[in-house]
Amino acid sequence: MIACFYGGTGVILGAFGAHFLKEKLSLEQLDSFKTGVYYQFFHALLLLFIGVQTEKSAGIWLTSSGYLIIVGIAFFSGSIYLLSTKDILGIQSWKWLGPITPLGGSLMILSWFSLIIYFAKSK
Repeated sequence: MIACFYGGTGVILGAFGAHFLKEKLSLEQLDSFKTGVYYQFFHALLLLFIGVQTEKSAGIWLTSSGYLIIVGIAFFSGSIYLLSTKDILGIQSWKWLGPITPLGGSLMILSWFSLIIYFAKSK
């Protein structure tokens, strides 16, 4: 269900960026926003796969991979959305947003490595 939420909101945010934000953001900001959408979509598909795989067999590494991806998407893509639209939203003073992006990316990386361990132990 969460994978579907991330996929659906990815479509909404992609359309929002292409049609509304195109006129409001610089090319660099719009490119950053698109990066957030891309990673959200890609990892929503990964989360969907994890959910399907969990139906077959669960384990700590598969479960942790799912949780890491859920939080990673929120932190990585979410912070990119906010950082690229901070001028419109009036949140320029939110300096704490900057470190959230690499934290989210790190969680995504850890999710992929958790999957590697899961599949290695499944053999």
